[in-house]
Amino acid sequence: MGTMADMQVSDPAQFAPASGEPDNSALMDQIVIALKTVFDPEIPVDIYELGLIYDVKVNGPKLHVTMTLTAPGCPVAGEMPLMVERALMGVEGVEEVEVDLVWDPPWEPSRMSESARLELGMD
Repeated sequence: MGTMADMQVSDPAQFAPASGEPDNSALMDQIVIALKTVFDPEIPVDIYELGLIYDVKVNGPKLHVTMTLTAPGCPVAGEMPLMVERALMGVEGVEEVEVDLVWDPPWEPSRMSESARLELGMD
């Protein structure tokens, strides 16, 4: 795996601002790069490519992240939101991160990126 600077951002546009909101595309690129540094310890693919991040809202220096896990009984359920928060606090300009862990809609393998499916031998 490369450094954060040379990682490819797969599709930060999925978290594009609504019309009338400021363009945070450069910040969103950095957010996605940071999210791609967080891995579920049981799966060798980052949480972004696994499709565990449902939404990221930017409100100035504050982020609100809605995410899930592959299963409610996941052994890292208590740790994963803190791992996401720590990764995002390293993004320049971010001063506060709130992470909501949700179970609805439930995660399913179709949420994974093509590269995640290839990495896991599912394609």
